[in-house]
Amino acid sequence: MTRPVHAGREGDDTRIDVRMVVAPIAGVFQPAPADDVTAEGEVVAAGGIIGHIAGPGRDEPVVSFCAGFLIRLLAEPGERVRPGQPVAWLHPVDRPATRPGTAA
Repeated sequence: MTRPVHAGREGDDTRIDVRMVVAPIAGVFQPAPADDVTAEGEVVAAGGIIGHIAGPGRDEPVVSFCAGFLIRLLAEPGERVRPGQPVAWLHPVDRPATRPGTAA
């Protein structure tokens, strides 16, 4: 059974829970190796490393602040990013993160 969507001045009442992971420093973004992070569509653990940013004289990890499905990387490998620039989208989940083939 479908439910009607009611539109008002602010738009419809659809809610999509999405979180942005942002660059901690300015520099060049590189995604984490495939062995270290899940692929788009899989679950990333809270505290999981999504990538790294090479800045002047330092390398800073890009860390997920919550568990969630990695919807998409927004920064391309080798792209220059600014502090606070979104680099990934996450859809938060309430269960522990697991990789395919592992127990929860």
